[in-house]
Amino acid sequence: MSDSVNVRVTGELKNHLQQQVGESGLYENASEYIRSLIRADLMSSKESWQWLKGQLEPSLRLAEEDFVSVSADDVISRNKV
Repeated sequence: MSDSVNVRVTGELKNHLQQQVGESGLYENASEYIRSLIRADLMSSKESWQWLKGQLEPSLRLAEEDFVSVSADDVISRNKV
């Protein structure tokens, strides 16, 4: 089983890739650039999850009597601009 993945890019994506690699780019080759993009995507996903977790945790720690029952109509009315 191969540990590599082949990706075909054309047009605007290919042009952008070529600008990022070689003498004029920040990366030595396309593989290095793609690995960097994947790492950035993973980091972004982790940061998004941490943000969401931070938003939800305080509510999850509340006592049940602190929750307020609302209907879907209440939420829709509250969020109308």
